[in-house]
Amino acid sequence: MKSMSNFKFLQAFFGTLLLTLTFLFVERTSNPVQSSPIRNGVLIESLINPLLHIIYTHPTFLLSCIWCLVLSILYYYTSSPNPVFLLDFSCFKPNPNQKCSYKASELFVLRTNRFSEESQEFMRKIYLRSGLGDETYAPKFVFQSNPKADLESAFDEAQEGMFSSINSVLSKTNIDPSRIDCLIVTCGSFSPMPSLTSLIVNHFKLKSDLKTYNFSGMGCSSGVMSIDLAANVLKQSNKIGYALVVIIETINLNWYYGDSRPMLVTNCIFRVGCVAAMITNDPSCRRVAKMELVHSLRTHHGANDRAYKAAFQEEDDKGCTGFSLTKDLIPVAGMFLREHIKILGPRVLPLSQLGMYVYSVIRSTMTRGASKPIVPDFTKAFDHFCIHTGGKAVIEQVGRVLRLGEELTEPARMSLHRFGNTSSSLVFYELAYLEAKGRVRKGDRVWMLGFGTGFKVGSLVWKALLDFGNERDNPWSDCIDRYPLKSW
Repeated sequence: MKSMSNFKFLQAFFGTLLLTLTFLFVERTSNPVQSSPIRNGVLIESLINPLLHIIYTHPTFLLSCIWCLVLSILYYYTSSPNPVFLLDFSCFKPNPNQKCSYKASELFVLRTNRFSEESQEFMRKIYLRSGLGDETYAPKFVFQSNPKADLESAFDEAQEGMFSSINSVLSKTNIDPSRIDCLIVTCGSFSPMPSLTSLIVNHFKLKSDLKTYNFSGMGCSSGVMSIDLAANVLKQSNKIGYALVVIIETINLNWYYGDSRPMLVTNCIFRVGCVAAMITNDPSCRRVAKMELVHSLRTHHGANDRAYKAAFQEEDDKGCTGFSLTKDLIPVAGMFLREHIKILGPRVLPLSQLGMYVYSVIRSTMTRGASKPIVPDFTKAFDHFCIHTGGKAVIEQVGRVLRLGEELTEPARMSLHRFGNTSSSLVFYELAYLEAKGRVRKGDRVWMLGFGTGFKVGSLVWKALLDFGNERDNPWSDCIDRYPLKSW
C-alpha cells in the first residue's frame, strides 16, 4: 500500500541527489585550478575534494540541499496514506440441522421430482467427485417436505448469515455500530430492493452519513475486491475510519431445475456461507489488529470472449435460468492467473526470483519460444495461501500453475470438504482454518486469491501482526482435530 508513497520519496530524494551531483560536476569543470585532479587513479579523492570545497565556499547551497532532503522526508510521511488493517473477521456457521450430506442431497432431488434420471445420475457423479464432505450447509428449503425457494427464504438466508457474522465481529472488535463510516456488502446473485446494505443499516441503526456500496454480479472474486474497495475508501479519507465488509452469497433463488449439465454442476458444489470483516486505517490499532494489508491487485480479462463466457448466467433451451460453468473455466483460470501474477510478481517477489524470471523471459525470446518462461517460486514471497476454492479441479489447476504442494493447498482443499463452495467468502474460511491450526505467526505473509465471473482475478497480500490462535467463534473449532484428511 506504500509503493506509491515510497516512489514519491525516492523521487524527491534522488532529485535532490541529482541536483547536488550536477553542482559538483559544474563546480569541478568550471574551477579546474581549485579542484584536485585524480592522482594515481584515486577516484575517491577526486570526489571528496570538490565536496569539501563546496562546503567551505558555498555553505548556502549545502544548507539548501539538506533542507531539500528534510522536505523530502517530511513529504513522504505527510503524503503517505495511513496503513490499512484487518481488525478481525467472523465466519458464519449455520445451524447443525442444515448440514447437507450426500444422502440429504439425494433425498432433496427425489422430493423435488423435477429432474430426469439422466440429470440425477450426472449430479450424483459430480457430487461424489467434487471433494465436498457430508457436513457442508444448505439452505433451509432443501430440508422441507415440499421444497420451495422464494424471495422470503432468500431474505431469511441473507439475514441469518449477515446479522450473525456482523454481531460476532462487532463483539470481537468492541466497535460500536455508530462508529462505522463505510459499509460494503457483496452478494453476487441476489440484489433486492431496498439493497442489502439498507437492510443492515436499518437493523443496526447505522449513522446517516456513512458510505454504502453494493457489489453484485462479480462472482467468487467479489470478496477480495470488496476488501480492496474498503482499503481504497479509507486511504482516500483524511480522517480515521472503520469499514465493515460483509461477504455473502445466497443460493435459494439460484437453484437450477433443468437438464443442462453445465448448469447442474452449481447444484452440487455451492453451499451456505458468509463472513464479516472490520477494516480500519487507524494507526493506533496496529497493536490489536490481526493483519495489515500490504498489497492488493485486481485484473479484468473480460475483453477475451472465451474468458467472458467461461461462467455465465443464462436460460437453457426450455427457459430455465441457471448458472453455466463451461469446460473453458479451468483453462481460462490457469491462463489469466499467469497474466495476473506477471503484474503481482514484481511487487512481492524477492530480487533473486525476479532475476531468474527475467532471465527465463529473455531466454524464451532468444530461443523463439523453445524454452518457456519459468513460474517464479511464490513460496519465497508468501508463507500461507488462501486460494480460490471454486472446486476440486480449480484448486488442482492453481496448484499446478503456482507449483504448490499439498501442504500449501491444504486450507483450500479442507475448506471445500468442510463447507463446500461458499463463493467469495471462502478465502476467509481458509484463513480461519489456518487460525484454528495456529499456523499464522507474527510477520507471516498471507496471499488471498480469488476468481470471478467476467473474468476477474483478485489478490490481497496480508502481513500478520500477531500470532493467530483458535477463537471460540471459529467455524472450525468443533472439527479441526479431524483435519487434514488423509485422503481427499
